[in-house]
Amino acid sequence: MKLGIIGYGKMGHEIEKIALARNHEITLIVDLHNRDDLNQEKLKPVDVALEFTTPGTAYANIRKCFNGNVPVVSGTTGWLEQYDTITAYCLQKNLAFFYASNYSLGVNILFKLNRYLAGIMDRFREYRVEIEEIHHIQKLDAPSGTAVTLANDMIPILEQVDRWAPEGEAGKDAVPIRSIRKDMVPGTHRVIYDSEYDSLEIIHTAKGRTGFALGALLAAEFLYGKKGIFGMSDLLPF
Repeated sequence: MKLGIIGYGKMGHEIEKIALARNHEITLIVDLHNRDDLNQEKLKPVDVALEFTTPGTAYANIRKCFNGNVPVVSGTTGWLEQYDTITAYCLQKNLAFFYASNYSLGVNILFKLNRYLAGIMDRFREYRVEIEEIHHIQKLDAPSGTAVTLANDMIPILEQVDRWAPEGEAGKDAVPIRSIRKDMVPGTHRVIYDSEYDSLEIIHTAKGRTGFALGALLAAEFLYGKKGIFGMSDLLPF
């Protein structure tokens, strides 16, 4: 495939490296210094764009790709209040869009385990649930998109909660999310059920960005030639 990389930070560089190793061609790279290159002319040769930028620019970037008739794989978090608008625009343009808050295989197994565990723990109201996420200091959004996904997945299952909130703002009806920014940590997520008797937790710890980049490339390969809205549940067989 001929790929466009929108956002050429650490994740963009990792995507480029894996894409080339998988025999794809990079025909467009857009970053801060050449943002005007994200236009219909430059997008013409691109089969799929991979968008990993910032919460403030993601929506406009994705829309520009759609205007160039290019399907998009996006992993930018912190902009999802505009998700319904962008997916409606994608369908209007008869294109394809793949979004995930996290492209790691291990994290998506964590999502599955989290939903299953919530179904069990809903019967044991003496346990109080909380989420902790730890990331590098350059991460722009807090809480992380992965932590928000974990919380949103358990809210319909756990009767005692109906929303999530940052730690310190969470009442008894909310899943508290504790966000820690530390050094160069790629990403750690913990779901903790705590009672006065014991504590139970599930945890995922990323060792680097390679797993995220590979997942994004697999999503791009999956998306090629398709129309519609997709996510990791469409890509992974569980």
